[in-house]
Amino acid sequence: MGTLILAYVGIKIGDAVINRIFKPRGQKPYFDERRVLTLKTLTKSVLRYATYFVVGFTIIGQLAQLTNTDPKGFLAGAGILGVALGFGAQSLVKDVITGFFILLENQYGVGEYITTGSFSGFVEELGLRVTKIRDWGGEYHIIPNGQITAVTNFSRGSMRAVVEVGIAPEEDIDKTLRVMNRVVETVGRELAEVIVEGPEVLGVTAFGSGEVVIRTIAKTKPMEQWRIERELRKQFKEAFNREGIRIA
Repeated sequence: MGTLILAYVGIKIGDAVINRIFKPRGQKPYFDERRVLTLKTLTKSVLRYATYFVVGFTIIGQLAQLTNTDPKGFLAGAGILGVALGFGAQSLVKDVITGFFILLENQYGVGEYITTGSFSGFVEELGLRVTKIRDWGGEYHIIPNGQITAVTNFSRGSMRAVVEVGIAPEEDIDKTLRVMNRVVETVGRELAEVIVEGPEVLGVTAFGSGEVVIRTIAKTKPMEQWRIERELRKQFKEAFNREGIRIA
């Protein structure tokens, strides 16, 4: 019982020390903030696994003393049990190995928005065995690393905002393009801090069922593409209403 209490206290103290070591400071850190958060969660994970390992062997030693048994007998029994469990723990080994390479290759980090399989969300915790993400609706997904075969990371590099507007076929396309160009100039000025390139009205890209489709694109900072798309749609609609341009 004392061993378990010491382990619990040790984990709590270790967590406090780790939080202090990785506490954000005023000066610009060597690693970016997301990398620091990733290293913090990983260090806590390693601390727990190491503590569980030490506690397990300590308990084996204490049981051997209580029963006046050679500890080698317990270790031999534990080894046989380990072999038996090993056949059923292949997925666990796969999770750990995959987690190691995710961290080594820096595929994604805590705080980044990713999609893997059918799950999308912000990474809240990245460990050797599992990745935990929370999606827009608040759902908390715990995914074994071994099941992560492909990842789309929305938080690195320039993102592309794409807005397609369908207008009625009888509308004046040249007039519509002039109105849209005035809108993108306004949006470009108002949101210049998050726009890397553009916005730019490409022109007519398709003829749909009873509509003419006009596409606008822009390059933005990570995670800002949806904000730019929403703003462009809003201002396009307002400008079309003022100019009497009908949307399909």
